[in-house]
Amino acid sequence: MQNGMHTDTERCVRAVQSKDARFDGWFFTAVLTTRIYCRPSCPVVPPKPENMTFYPSAAACQQAGFRACKRCRPDTSPGSPEWNQRADLVARAMRLIADGTVDREGVPGLAARLGYSTRQIERQLLAELGAGPLALARAQRAQTARLLIETTALPMAEIAFAAGFSSIRTFNDTVRDVFALSPSELRNRRPKTTVLTPGTLTLRLPFRTPLNPDNLFGHLAATAVPGVEEWRAGAYRRTLRLPYGHGIASLTPRSDHIACRLTLSDLRDLPVAISRCRRMLDLDADPVAVDDQLRTDPMLAPLVDKAPGRRVPRTVDEAEFAVRAVLGQQVSTAAARTHAARLVTAHGDPVDDPEGGLTHLFPSVESLAAVNPESLAMPQTRRTTFTTLIAQLADGTLHLGVESDWTETRAQLLSLPGFGPWTADVIAMRALGDPDAFLPTDLGIRRAAQELGLPSTPAALTARAAAWRPWRAYAVQYLWATDSHPINFLPV
Repeated sequence: MQNGMHTDTERCVRAVQSKDARFDGWFFTAVLTTRIYCRPSCPVVPPKPENMTFYPSAAACQQAGFRACKRCRPDTSPGSPEWNQRADLVARAMRLIADGTVDREGVPGLAARLGYSTRQIERQLLAELGAGPLALARAQRAQTARLLIETTALPMAEIAFAAGFSSIRTFNDTVRDVFALSPSELRNRRPKTTVLTPGTLTLRLPFRTPLNPDNLFGHLAATAVPGVEEWRAGAYRRTLRLPYGHGIASLTPRSDHIACRLTLSDLRDLPVAISRCRRMLDLDADPVAVDDQLRTDPMLAPLVDKAPGRRVPRTVDEAEFAVRAVLGQQVSTAAARTHAARLVTAHGDPVDDPEGGLTHLFPSVESLAAVNPESLAMPQTRRTTFTTLIAQLADGTLHLGVESDWTETRAQLLSLPGFGPWTADVIAMRALGDPDAFLPTDLGIRRAAQELGLPSTPAALTARAAAWRPWRAYAVQYLWATDSHPINFLPV
């Protein structure tokens, strides 16, 4: 399943004929006779091969005049795993588009963040995805509109505004173009049993199976900062700092989706909130490709077979994660949570949680920049690490975001005082999303390696792990899971 799969017609036809859900989001099938487009696993009888054509994105299908299938709802497929596993310009642009950058800052804003001209970005996206940044953002707006139409009782004018449309007319035209239904017809199609809670959106976040929720939710729950995160009644809940306001997400693992409940202070933040929750739970990963690669090592194969589909628990806020990684250097998980909770109480913005339990947003970089270093209960060297990190984040010298270049950012982090390979790589793995980040100095990893009969010194383990590339971050999850104390914050 490599880049440009939509050009391999024979392979795409086989996937459609076998209704293979693993390929959902990798490519889209457009049917020439009906002018609709589908996901590969569409339940209807597959069209004749000569009537199928394939596109790399929903936006490309829409641009070519195809409408979304009403049965398989291709716009709700998991995203292509490529945008999270690649580090090139197109992948970084796609991560920014998913994070709402084009809607907020336009294509010039997207280009400025990536350090390229708008022409270069348009040309590359068009070449690879068959659609430019505006068409890709439009496809995302259409999906946001559909979600709001189906999951809220909001008036259509409010939905148009929240989904990012410039006018009601554009909203109506786009919904008709993409779904072949008017907004009112879409709303009338939803099940009559739908229960709508004002101010709260309930939706399903799809993923490719298998998904093992144990390490994913276990890690988030074990490291949860009181006031910002909690594990309650089978759901991981946390506050979100968003471009237009704030929100609270509640995420519950189910067998074929993650149940997501969102409470947002501004509905324009819906696509960003969804994108960040998906990213935190690594829902666009391709677990079959990852596990197949790791199984080639006979020492790892039993771990993968025992509990396949492990994901890398990530973050909804890259700067927050970096701050927490520093707070957790050379202390236990409990101590790291205590340090973070003190910062939250003193400097976080208060929020109102209708369900109680969550009290604050994690402090912004700006508020942390004003903290008196003497008030931090930590050794002087770590205080310096903390204040240097905050100063660089605050003045823009260091930027941590979905578009960050993994190699460059890792090098920048390593140049900061108190940042060793472990801290830089755990930030690369969990904040920046590098699927190949590796932690050979981590005590839990070394202990697990020793128990399995793998080399346990960092150099020898790194050499052995070359065969696990480009998925070493996933190997870390399998190794951590063998330890009764899987979360280690000891190395620097």
